[in-house]
Amino acid sequence: MRDYTKASHTLYHHRYHIVWITKYRYKVLSGKIQALARDVIAQVADEMHIKIFNGVVSKDHIHIYCSIPPHTSVSTFLKKAKGRSSLKLQKEFPELRKRYWGRHLWGRGYFSSTSGNVTDEIINAYIDGHVDAHKSANQENISLEIN
Repeated sequence: MRDYTKASHTLYHHRYHIVWITKYRYKVLSGKIQALARDVIAQVADEMHIKIFNGVVSKDHIHIYCSIPPHTSVSTFLKKAKGRSSLKLQKEFPELRKRYWGRHLWGRGYFSSTSGNVTDEIINAYIDGHVDAHKSANQENISLEIN
């Protein structure tokens, strides 16, 4: 249980691989822009109690491997991280405002994948092996099997 994170009423192990790109995949994330983007995203993550284990700011996209608490959605984190970093980067570096005239530094979407130490097979075996899994009274409450 040492890999689990404990909150006031929750014990969890949520690991996400998240990737997002600059609009039009322009290669603008370098030097001071790259450093500020990293710092702003780390600040947002810290404020939202998101732990970043690994990450890289490439020229045209960002990879993050992190743990997000259950009460926070991936989209909420990305909305804040992309929004704040876009505002701060364009304010600090006027050349970005010229290139991104619509004030949208990041592409619309993102990629998100979960990672964990429990596979689908382990979960299904646990549910199938549960004491109450095949009682007829249980099927009235939750009928998930299709025969």
